[in-house]
Amino acid sequence: MYATDSRGHSPAFLQTQNGNSHRSPGYVPGKVVPLRPPPPPKSQASAKFTSIRQEAQAAFAFSPEEQQTQRASRKQKRHKNTFICFAITSFSFFVALAVILGISSKYAPDENCPDQSPHLRNWDPGQDPAKQVVIKEGDMFRLTSDVTVNSIVIENGGLLVFGDDKDGSRNITLRTRYILIQDGGALHIGAEKCRYKSKATIALYGKSDEGESMPTFGKKFIGVEAGGTLELHGARKTSWTLLAKTLNTSGLPFGSYTFEKDFSRGLNVRVIDQDTAKILENVKFDTHEYQNESRRLEEFLRVQDPGRIVAIAVGDSAVKSLLQGTIQMIQERLGSKLIQGLGYRQAWALVGVIDGGSTSCNESVRNYENHSSGGKALAQREFYTVDGQKFSVTAYSEWIEGVSLSGFRVEPVDGVKLHLLDDVSSWKPGDQIVVASTDYSMYQAEEFTLLPCPECNRFQVKVKETPQFLHMGEIIDGVDMRAEVGILTRNIVIHGEMEDSCYAENQCQFFDYDTFGGHIMIRKNFTAVHLSYVELKHMGQQQLGRYPIHFHLCGDVDYKGGYRHTTFVDGLSIHHSFSRCITVHGTNGLLVSSFHYVDIICH
Repeated sequence: MYATDSRGHSPAFLQTQNGNSHRSPGYVPGKVVPLRPPPPPKSQASAKFTSIRQEAQAAFAFSPEEQQTQRASRKQKRHKNTFICFAITSFSFFVALAVILGISSKYAPDENCPDQSPHLRNWDPGQDPAKQVVIKEGDMFRLTSDVTVNSIVIENGGLLVFGDDKDGSRNITLRTRYILIQDGGALHIGAEKCRYKSKATIALYGKSDEGESMPTFGKKFIGVEAGGTLELHGARKTSWTLLAKTLNTSGLPFGSYTFEKDFSRGLNVRVIDQDTAKILENVKFDTHEYQNESRRLEEFLRVQDPGRIVAIAVGDSAVKSLLQGTIQMIQERLGSKLIQGLGYRQAWALVGVIDGGSTSCNESVRNYENHSSGGKALAQREFYTVDGQKFSVTAYSEWIEGVSLSGFRVEPVDGVKLHLLDDVSSWKPGDQIVVASTDYSMYQAEEFTLLPCPECNRFQVKVKETPQFLHMGEIIDGVDMRAEVGILTRNIVIHGEMEDSCYAENQCQFFDYDTFGGHIMIRKNFTAVHLSYVELKHMGQQQLGRYPIHFHLCGDVDYKGGYRHTTFVDGLSIHHSFSRCITVHGTNGLLVSSFHYVDIICH
């Protein structure tokens, strides 16, 4: 039977208590039978009397005009109510539709993203270096955690996909001796229309003198045979660009400056240009022995342009012949508060700005006791060049076991800023970059780590390390001398795990480090191979045919070979590897673009 539930909802079907199928007379399948009987019908006389009374009321209560007006009013109200109900219903429908579409768009899988396929199931084989994995027909796996296995063979329709998150929060590392993809097998990390956002690492491990060697491919490899598919697509980055301004040694336009000397008696003075951090004046005034030296210092300070940076450090002693007029000049133009009370052999240092007042002055003093100053009188201030490079000016003075020392430093702080030709907003803090040599020596190429730089525009980055060499950023006499700047970091990484030193028969007579890296080989009649924005490190082996990426006798790999989508490698970073970079052998139509390689052993 049917019954209404306790909350007044639509009737609910109930089984009969005794379990038989008897139904009451008049039962119609699918029809809800009322739970209580209808009220008894009235007698014919009573019904007739009521009808006559109602007709009389309708006939005599209103005149014909009034009745017509009343009927029109009721009709108008019905139309109005109908319109209101329609409007409310329509509004509710569209609100519900918008909510449903919003929820579905938020949670519906993106058909362009391989990891969102509903046919995949999560796969976690754990950490078992002896396990030999075969992914075959019916196996469609989504890798969601770190894995270590001996080997992986993907074949006969098997599929392995690296899991991803919309916010790129995953960090998955797959360690194996080799991966072989063949006969309908496929490995996907991202897709061209749905780039991988998280961090994915394939680490190829093993030594040259251990483990089995596979036919054709050898050891420590990713191999793609006939029928295999390899799709690796990392986050897009500007692969490389050029310096827009020359990067000088130390990062400052005229380089850094360091000076230290013992027993340089008097006041040692340096004047620095704030716009360029260049040392403009390097002067010493022996104000301990000669009053004329004091007068010369007074005049020297008088003629300095406002805004110049001045650094002063005492060597030995400086006050015996220091005149009051010179003291007042130091107070007025540099804002010193300690010069007036400076005593015999006291260590004193100052860094200030001409006419900058006391707020621009930093100074320090230490007393002289028992041939020591009990610490260093250190003064330091930070400034910015006209190009926005932050630098510090330091002056110091001290006594150490009867020896007087004074010195200066001008150096970049909080990183060095690079000015680049192209938009590099895709480069992030922590990324590694390389700046090519613009000298005859290849050893002047330098690698740097990017720092956070909120003040940088999209054509600037800040690096942690201090440049050791000059890198040109200009076109001179029509010759483009600008250094290339490439980014090494990608969010998909394939690398060989290396030993600490050379071993076995790995050309150790030439190398004192391990050169047996990983390698990728693609052979003829593969189904699809597309690699974009992938980082390869410690790849290649000192053996014939073992290169970081090797297309081996593949024939035509574009439309001529029947490939609807041309095979390509794009935006790759190959560095610190051991045998060439990309080798194209007996292969036509392969598109190789926007990649760079750094620190490669090749010929």
